Amino acid sequence: MSNDWRETRVADVRTLIMRADPGIVEEIKWRKPSNPDGVPTFSFDGLICTLETYKDKIKVTFGKGASLPDPAPLFNASLGAGVRRAIDIGEDDTLDADAFVALVQAAVALNRE
Repeated sequence: MSNDWRETRVADVRTLIMRADPGIVEEIKWRKPSNPDGVPTFSFDGLICTLETYKDKIKVTFGKGASLPDPAPLFNASLGAGVRRAIDIGEDDTLDADAFVALVQAAVALNRE
């Protein structure tokens, strides 16, 4: 990943995810020639979310997003998917940090059920 706005946004989102619960584990998965850096995945008693970088956005995909409360609402992508939901964040988009942390905490709680 080059040194651009996406690096900063990924770092900010990563910080929020880790702030949600000290037990969250980050792993890099799915390394391949087209994506040698792989995909950061965050888990706690199961997958919480993935954090992908694209040319025009970063994408946070929650594996069980359709089952999570989203009062803010934050989800703006994959809304028609049966199980997952995603948040696309562009360069000038604002992310409600408190609502995002609450969403991650809800995902952890759902994994514990």
